[in-house]
Amino acid sequence: MGAYERITQEGGMKVMKYADIIVDISHEDLDRTYQYLIPEELKERALLGVQVLVPFGKGNRQIKGYIIGLSDLPKWKEEAIKPITAIAEDTLMIESQLISLAGWMKDNFGSTMNEALKTVLPVKKTVKQKENRVIKAALSGEELQAVLEGEKKKNNKGRVRLLEELLKNPSLDYEWVKNTLNISLSTMKDLEKLGIIHREASVLYRNPVKQPSTVAKSVVLSPSQQEIADDFLKEYHEGIRKTYLLHGVTGSGKTEVYIKIIEEMIKEGKQVIVLIPEISLTYQTVMRFYQKFGDRVSIMNSKLSQGEKYDQYVRAKNGDIDIMIGPRSALFTPFQDLGLIIMDEEHEGSYKSENPPKYHARETAIERARLCGASVILGSATPSLESYKKALEGEYTLYRLSEREGERKMPVIWTVDLREELKARNKSIFSRKLQTLMEERLKRKEQIMLFINRRGYAGFVSCRSCGLVLKCPHCDISLTSHNNGKLVCHYCGYEEEFPDKCPSCGSKYIASFGTGTQKVEEMAKKEFPHARILRMDMDTTKKKGGHEEILSAFANGQADILVGTQMIVKGHDFPRVTLVGILAADLSLYAADFRASERTFQLLTQASGRAGRAELSGEVVIQTYQPEHHSIVYAGKGDYEEFYKREMLYRKLMSYPPASHIMAVLVVSKEEEKGSKASELLTKALKQWEEKEELMEYHVIGPAPARLSKANDIFRFCFYIKEDDYQRLMAAKDFLDGFYRFSDEFQGIAVQFDFDPMNSY
Repeated sequence: MGAYERITQEGGMKVMKYADIIVDISHEDLDRTYQYLIPEELKERALLGVQVLVPFGKGNRQIKGYIIGLSDLPKWKEEAIKPITAIAEDTLMIESQLISLAGWMKDNFGSTMNEALKTVLPVKKTVKQKENRVIKAALSGEELQAVLEGEKKKNNKGRVRLLEELLKNPSLDYEWVKNTLNISLSTMKDLEKLGIIHREASVLYRNPVKQPSTVAKSVVLSPSQQEIADDFLKEYHEGIRKTYLLHGVTGSGKTEVYIKIIEEMIKEGKQVIVLIPEISLTYQTVMRFYQKFGDRVSIMNSKLSQGEKYDQYVRAKNGDIDIMIGPRSALFTPFQDLGLIIMDEEHEGSYKSENPPKYHARETAIERARLCGASVILGSATPSLESYKKALEGEYTLYRLSEREGERKMPVIWTVDLREELKARNKSIFSRKLQTLMEERLKRKEQIMLFINRRGYAGFVSCRSCGLVLKCPHCDISLTSHNNGKLVCHYCGYEEEFPDKCPSCGSKYIASFGTGTQKVEEMAKKEFPHARILRMDMDTTKKKGGHEEILSAFANGQADILVGTQMIVKGHDFPRVTLVGILAADLSLYAADFRASERTFQLLTQASGRAGRAELSGEVVIQTYQPEHHSIVYAGKGDYEEFYKREMLYRKLMSYPPASHIMAVLVVSKEEEKGSKASELLTKALKQWEEKEELMEYHVIGPAPARLSKANDIFRFCFYIKEDDYQRLMAAKDFLDGFYRFSDEFQGIAVQFDFDPMNSY
């Protein structure tokens, strides 16, 4: 029973008197709630998400609704509040599950109920449906011929054209009849009234998945893969529902294990959600599943139109599909018989929402699975420290795949010290080792991936004379130089022309620093003029289908070198890629974030895993200024366990997750002074609450201006609370939330909570 169902007070249970109920869960009506009295006999069963029968309107007609909030305080005169008639019996509606999940998210991650509801019920009902409309003959061929002869005598040319076509084909497309045959709507209506034709319309659901040209190859699992699939299915058939962590090295065949398990789940009439971290992963992932399961597979992601999203929502709810693939939003697919949630690349930071409720898909998937009696499989070559810790402690079941499929070897990894390259007077972004290996691959007609963790043409723009860094006037971050002569803010989109001289001191020595994907592409073209090069980053994939277009071109051998950001090294499988060059291996180590070492290790390991995934052996060159750093050392060795042990020592020493928990409190205001004062008031109030309630002291860091202290003319302040006990953090969140919502000092101030944040503020 969650905190949203009952409130515990001093060891007892406080039963709520009133329920907030929505009678329509379309997106537009989520704000429209009505308060009802909970009769004494229903109080034990009146829980969040439960479907109820209530009197509505002046006539008190009985309609169904859902409880989305519970309270012991009336919102208006008690005598005017109507009682709930009954709780709907034997209804396990998907809406009830999702509303319960929204309540859990609200309590565990900090948000309003409305924000949580709009996250789990994101699709509007008002999107116009597409229809497949046809015109059909209502008479036999002989009868139709007789009518045609009569219309010819009357010289009704439109009717004649339509009847002649219906004699050839008794069913015609409505749009073709209207536009090509040029038949007016009035003509069709007249013939329909006479009983000569009838019009039919059926809903035509948009399918965002393109039909693959190839059929899936039959896959025989290796003994270790089969053992994992068998063990999972054995426990599932025994009624065991829990969370499993599949830790498999890159290329070990985790997807094959998923497909085998899904195949069995579908045979039992169950539905499956497959979460992936990036839209860019969808293309190859969907094709593998679509080739196996056909049009029972669909996708959900932000690149779909509203109509496409709506249709996938309806198809899932109607049971027309069995598998939904997509990023974290796919977690809320309205499946009625959900049996399994798979979360691939579970370590990825994009599984954490950046908007309230700032939920993590991993914990939310586990809670959704609990609500509907499903299991969860988390998969990764580089599991998050949080998941691996729980697996070692027995909270999750740990499966391991320690070798690649078909006895294929892991790539040979070379670590190059860039300091030594400078000493050898090599000023190119390509080390001598990487240059040599690239030349070899190009001669052998093999493919190369060049990875850099940057976006744009270059980094910041600075004056060498006075040291000025050009910044966005609206956001406290440096502008980025692009090769179109523009300086761009990647937070708010502000643009300005690249200056001829320093706007501060007038010096002509102003230039861009850093290396971006466009610059790498240009240098590769200069160094290897005969190579065919593709670039994949945020700028080249803006248009719909941009990811698929680039990835399919590279997969089809239309390029020798693929240059890109993180999106090119996550989960892709290109058989002819035998060399991966990592040009800025330690760049992510410079981030002001306690997860920097973990992210660097994961990134290098994932990037290395793109090489030599088929019969051809692979090599990887890691270029770095810090070859001695433990994340780079263990990535070079491919040793996750040793990295985990070393990193956990650091986390325990600093009381960082997963050794402890941390909650970020972000205060935003249009007025700098007011925002600063509000953040100080919150920390002082927390201290006073501790003393009054005689609570153990919280470890508070801050308040201070956020790392991005100003964005879109909004000022940002933050402080952090460290705590071993997650429940104590939730209690602090509840106190601070109530304090700021009911205090006049916080007019025009917004406060957000983020538990175990993936990025520092």
